[in-house]
Amino acid sequence: MNVEVNYPIITNDRYRLNYHVTAPSGWMNDPNGFSFFKGYYHIFYQYHPNSVKWGPMHWGHARSKDLVHWERLPIALRPGDSEDKDGCFSGSAIVKDDRLYLIYTGHNLKNENNSDDYWQNQNLAVSEDGITFKKCEANPIIPEPPIDNAADFRDPKIWFDNNKWFVILGSKNNKGLGRVLLYSSTDLKKWDYIGPIATAKSIDTEGYVWECPDFFKINGQDILIMSPQGIKAKDLKYRNFYQTGYLIGKFDQVTNKFVHGEFHELDYGHDFYATQTMLAPDGRRLMFAWMDMWESEMPEQADGWAGALTFPRELHLKNNKLCMTPIREIDQLREKQLIDETKFESNDNILDIPIKSVEYKGKFNAQDDVEVKLLTADHDLLISIKYEATTNKFILHKYNDELAREAIVMPSKVTDIHLLLDKSSVEIFANEGEAYFSERIYNEKKVYIETVSTSSDYSIEAYQLGHAI
Repeated sequence: MNVEVNYPIITNDRYRLNYHVTAPSGWMNDPNGFSFFKGYYHIFYQYHPNSVKWGPMHWGHARSKDLVHWERLPIALRPGDSEDKDGCFSGSAIVKDDRLYLIYTGHNLKNENNSDDYWQNQNLAVSEDGITFKKCEANPIIPEPPIDNAADFRDPKIWFDNNKWFVILGSKNNKGLGRVLLYSSTDLKKWDYIGPIATAKSIDTEGYVWECPDFFKINGQDILIMSPQGIKAKDLKYRNFYQTGYLIGKFDQVTNKFVHGEFHELDYGHDFYATQTMLAPDGRRLMFAWMDMWESEMPEQADGWAGALTFPRELHLKNNKLCMTPIREIDQLREKQLIDETKFESNDNILDIPIKSVEYKGKFNAQDDVEVKLLTADHDLLISIKYEATTNKFILHKYNDELAREAIVMPSKVTDIHLLLDKSSVEIFANEGEAYFSERIYNEKKVYIETVSTSSDYSIEAYQLGHAI
């Protein structure tokens, strides 16, 4: 079906990212349907094509052969049918019988004048070629939530195990506590409700609704990632409007309960929400997230667009902690080496970079205090990431937030700070991915990277990165 859309026009590229997935124009948020099909990685995303603000959700779509160079494709899902008349909300994708299936939430308003009065269901769409999708006649495949659930009933994540399909859904119960629900199926169309596998202990500590859940194994451990809403800030933790974090434990197949430890933040930065992972053909667990945050200012809206995805990351489990590093394919974006130094005359080094798409890799003695700063041409601070050797802390300061963010890492002999800088973002990975901060930064001037250490015993590599979409 061809639909006429009055797309916003990109009027200025001052903040337009070079190697992160963005929409052609308009609004984007959650990554959806991360999958591999017929030689391509596919990433979909929540998309409002005819406005720079959130609205009736569509599924935008891009694909890549190498995870770094992306081709934009036509809109995959549009709302408006009886099961999704007010939005095709988030979901995931699977391959079955050489077809690509999308499972997504249909969002429906009971009253068009009241956005808080809605009902949600789960639906399927299928494609033979990975480009054109048809909604299934069996929709909705899960028409309503269990009787003890609130209206929040969304974001299905699907997988196949032991000759069955399983799907988890983010929700909250009728007591107002966030939880994750589990269903199973043998044919993708008829689904049996198993029950909640995990529920928040309290709203203040674990949230009143759990969005965008994801459940998988790494190194024999079961991991649940979700984005809870309603967690109260505690000291320097949980400072975002909404959080994203994870639980590690073991799923009990007898009781169908996930026995787990405490909730941990996944990313300590200001701009990170709604993750989506996939198991790559080579066995890596890969992840995207929305590199923004609800209620944040988005200056790019004045230019005809809003929102971006993180650079793809690989997940690792180390010391019972979920770690993230940029995918190794980052080397395919390196166009020119800007610096490769191991000897410095002083412990203070300023890197004058010609463009804003740069990869920086610094390795340091873990017994030394280190600070890496992003500075404007006027030497005003944009971002500072500081390592305190005595406390094993990485502390972040940002130009538009008086309150610091921090992450504690395990003691080591050598530590590192790895930056991926783009035209309006920086992603920071530290101590081999044990600490990470995702940030949108808005600066139209030239950028400098300053490295300060208590000794000159460190090394720096930096690369100019190219365009990817």
